[in-house]
Amino acid sequence: MPLTHSSQRRQAQRGEFWVNEPSKVFVARGGTAELTNTILTADEVRDLVERMLKSSGRRVDLSSPFVDATLPDGSRLHVVIPDITRQNWIVNIRKFVVKADHLEDLVRLGTLTRGAARFLDAAVVAGLNILVAGGTQAGKTTMLNCLSSAIPSRERVVTCEEVFELKIPLRDVASMQCRQPSLEGTGEVPLRRLVKEALRMRPSRIIVGEVRQAESLDLLIALNSGLPGMCTLHANSAREAITKMCTLPLLAGENVGSRFVVPTVAGSIDLVIQIALERDGVRRVREIVAVPGRVEGDVIEIADIFTSRGGQLVRADGFPPHVDRFERAGYDIAAVLAQGD
Repeated sequence: MPLTHSSQRRQAQRGEFWVNEPSKVFVARGGTAELTNTILTADEVRDLVERMLKSSGRRVDLSSPFVDATLPDGSRLHVVIPDITRQNWIVNIRKFVVKADHLEDLVRLGTLTRGAARFLDAAVVAGLNILVAGGTQAGKTTMLNCLSSAIPSRERVVTCEEVFELKIPLRDVASMQCRQPSLEGTGEVPLRRLVKEALRMRPSRIIVGEVRQAESLDLLIALNSGLPGMCTLHANSAREAITKMCTLPLLAGENVGSRFVVPTVAGSIDLVIQIALERDGVRRVREIVAVPGRVEGDVIEIADIFTSRGGQLVRADGFPPHVDRFERAGYDIAAVLAQGD
């Protein structure tokens, strides 16, 4: 059964599907992988990929066996071909089904509590630097989109991504994505270059889709200079996210050491939101921690603001840093945190 445009749309509406080999097409339903009855040929898989890549201007061939691209409907395409794979083209398509645009939508979906949403809204307006951490498919990009909806409309936001995924609901947004090298091996634009260029574009706030390598150093330097920002990171806990942010900048070069990076992270990151895809298919925030800015023996202190108890996100004892920023934004943060769900 060929995968026509109409069947492709039906599959995409379910969230994600992938092809391991022509006779094995999977779809994710409610966070669970299911094998479909769709059977393709190798030529149909290649033709499908080439048609989807046509609009993106990107390519996949022996010299560039990986490709990451955004489709016209906003879906994200990733393809790997032989001889990186054993025999078949492996295709992943992620459809970003818009279920949440604002923090209130995440409350409705059960991702976080009303009290946590109220606090995060205030934190974004106050200009705190926020790191969203979680595993694959945890909902990090959706959380980042919802957080961005709380940014005051007067601000200018510059976004940097590997491929376009963020949809910032503001009037003054400049979005940039990375570029593959040409057939001659020239013209590549990595994420680190985008972060550097973003600082020349008069941003009021910078958002990086995901930090994975040396671009984390440039982002930290920008945040440490007083520019508010947000980003995502693959990590399984808030503590692990902070540790990883202390490690990734070391990839920038031998002249970058932990004696510089650790205090910079402590002074740059204000909040970490840990989100996860649970076994029941629901994405939930597991913890929200504050980074007070103190370091003891190369270990950055953190304070739980919200934590999980019995599967529920509840208020902990910690308080966020920069109470003065909340006050300037018109928030009594103690009163905000004292309000129930």
